[in-house]
Amino acid sequence: MCPSKVAQGDERGWIVPIGGAENKGESPRILKRFVEVSGGDQAEIVVIPTASQLRDTGPRYERLFGELGARKVDVVDFDTRRDCQDSGRLDRIERASAIFFTGGNQLRLSTILGGTPAAQMIRACNAAGVTVGGTSAGASILSEHMIAFGKEGSAPQADSVRLAPGLGLTNRFVIDQHFRQRDRLGRLIAALAYNPFAIGIGLDEDTAAFIGPDNTLEVEGSGSVTVVDAGDLSFSSMADASENQPVCMLGMTMHILLAGATFNLATRKASAGSLSPSKT
Repeated sequence: MCPSKVAQGDERGWIVPIGGAENKGESPRILKRFVEVSGGDQAEIVVIPTASQLRDTGPRYERLFGELGARKVDVVDFDTRRDCQDSGRLDRIERASAIFFTGGNQLRLSTILGGTPAAQMIRACNAAGVTVGGTSAGASILSEHMIAFGKEGSAPQADSVRLAPGLGLTNRFVIDQHFRQRDRLGRLIAALAYNPFAIGIGLDEDTAAFIGPDNTLEVEGSGSVTVVDAGDLSFSSMADASENQPVCMLGMTMHILLAGATFNLATRKASAGSLSPSKT
């Protein structure tokens, strides 16, 4: 699956994966910035709560984004694949300046939305400049290769991770969420063993990666983003490893980024950004 093509003269919209459990109280830094990059007081946000089976999930984000200044917020849910062909739902997505996926179960998202007109519409909207983001399961679905489930632990094993197709807004990275809180380094590294082209992004809770049209990732939130780059991988034993067996991988690079730090997904270069002390 290739990302939707950006038309000449256009810019792709922001992609905003959030690691889950983002602050929704007195200091909602991540959700506030999501509104800002989506148009501020002119933002029209569609909330898609399909990953969740809790009735109040959609209305909760509808209220939060409204309180943060968005002009219009609509909840558009998809309970069946037939819903993904509904012209009313598709029209509302097409008119949005931002699309937000809530948390829940990413396989519920992929099995209901995958390959449907709704998924195609979301991909096309992002290529045309619309911000698309999500939290927890809603973050996992954004990339081409989605982590469906896997084992906890810091060391990769041959059966650490199971992958499924995501929305395919980009093929540059693989996302994992609740990262340090649930000890998911091993399964992210295992995912990169299957696809060393991609860059691994491990998102802590209350932490987001704001990925701009220039493919620069900016960190926001109270935790860290772990970037694992296997682009210079010199050896991997994944092809010969048996189930439950550890995997040998040589030549990877890792960065730990806090709010203010950046990583360029095109050049694969990290920067301390605003964290770097200014010269006087």
